This record gives sequence, structure tokens and C-alpha cells, in this order.
Amino acid sequence: MTLAQRALERLQAWPDLTAGPASCGTGRAVRSVRSEIAHFHTPHDVDLYLAGRAIGRFADDLRESTAIRLVPGSRWVTVHLDCDTDVDLLLSLVSVALQAHQDLPAEASAGGCNFRRVTVLRRDPAGTAHPVP
Repeated sequence: MTLAQRALERLQAWPDLTAGPASCGTGRAVRSVRSEIAHFHTPHDVDLYLAGRAIGRFADDLRESTAIRLVPGSRWVTVHLDCDTDVDLLLSLVSVALQAHQDLPAEASAGGCNFRRVTVLRRDPAGTAHPVP
């Protein structure tokens, strides 16, 4: 089981979330009654609709995390899952996102996620970066 599958399985057990196809057309999504919260695109990459105010409030911490990719102007953040700690980070951020979404009007879709807008580099043991296929 991949880290993304493990995270999705855990989130599907949350009473406020339901799973289904991602509105962007790639992968699975979890959603609240208000909007989509997360898109599981690959075995390692999850886009999370954190919303502008939450991103602004945690921007410094998000930028310091090696697991988080920010796209300027996007209300989505990409979480790259490399280890169990990254899954825990994702679950914590989903809690933040659910709280942030309580203040937003209900939406049919959260708009364009970051899929294909973020490049994740994988590092080999020598420290050389390589694009993730």
C-alpha cells in the first residue's frame, strides 16, 4: 500500500469526508459537504485545498517544509508523501482545511488544483536531484 493510499484510507474514515473522483479528472478526491478538500493524484502527491487565508496564516511554516510545494496564487498546496511523517502532516493540514472551509461559501468545485503545475524532485543517495517520473 502506498503512502497516498494509506492517507486516503484514513481520511475516508473521517465522518465529515467522502471519497470520489477528483474534479480535475485525475485520481481520487475527498470532499466535505462544502467542497473538495484533497486530490490524490499519484502514489506520492496530494493536492490540498487549504484556501487563501489558511495558506497566508501558515505560509512561513509551509515554505520551510520539504514536503510542501506552493504555487503562487493557488489556494491549493501540494503535499509530497515520502514517509509516514508526511502522511501525519497531510492529515493535520486536512484538519486545518476543514476549519478554513467552514468560513467559505459552499462550492461545487474548489477550482483548479496544482496537478501538473508542480515538479517534484527526487534525490538519490548521492544528493543529486532527479525529476520524479
